[in-house]
Amino acid sequence: MAERLQLTPPEALARLVPHIVAMAGTAEGRRIAIGLAGGPGAGKSTLAAELVTMLNAIHPGQAALVPMDGFHIKHATLEDMGETDRKGAPHTFEGAAFVSFLHHLKQAKAAVSGPGYSRKIEDTVDDAFTVLPEVKILIVEGNYLLLNDGPWAGVRALLDYAVFLEVPRETVRARLLQRHGEEGLFTDARNHAHIERNDLPNYDLVDGSKGRAEVIFALVTAG
Repeated sequence: MAERLQLTPPEALARLVPHIVAMAGTAEGRRIAIGLAGGPGAGKSTLAAELVTMLNAIHPGQAALVPMDGFHIKHATLEDMGETDRKGAPHTFEGAAFVSFLHHLKQAKAAVSGPGYSRKIEDTVDDAFTVLPEVKILIVEGNYLLLNDGPWAGVRALLDYAVFLEVPRETVRARLLQRHGEEGLFTDARNHAHIERNDLPNYDLVDGSKGRAEVIFALVTAG
């Protein structure tokens, strides 16, 4: 059963950094993958980026960020499929491609580039990041890292350590409303509808996978 701890984000980072450094030190030269999972709006991207920064402050170039969001199916393809209303649900990602990419990354000896996701255009961006040969720690973040069905079931075995970020549902709703509105791409009515129809059900689905993590961080935040 996953350990559950109530921590602020700085406390979570202070706990993770020495643990990951110790893991990397005993990995005998192989790459390790640390998963940060959680529902939409849980703060995964922010915490993952801060974690990479802190690890690289200890040893420059040892850590790289690997975001799951770059494996969204292209928006134009989702339009053709009639699935834009479900964008962000598990089946609107290239799950098998993500598993294959992560498997390749763990073994790669040369530089590898991967896709990202831009909220400014609400679409994927090719070659958004590059993992260099000297990287020893992959910080992998995404909603569906711990799901146990479909192509996502292949992710967990590739993670050497998995963390689930738990945030209250109402906090997530407020964060998502702000996020969807920031770029002004959609109406408020559309954003409210999308959150209730799609984002919060995805949050509930992901919450059911948290027991597959080594540790659950119940994050204490101001909002």
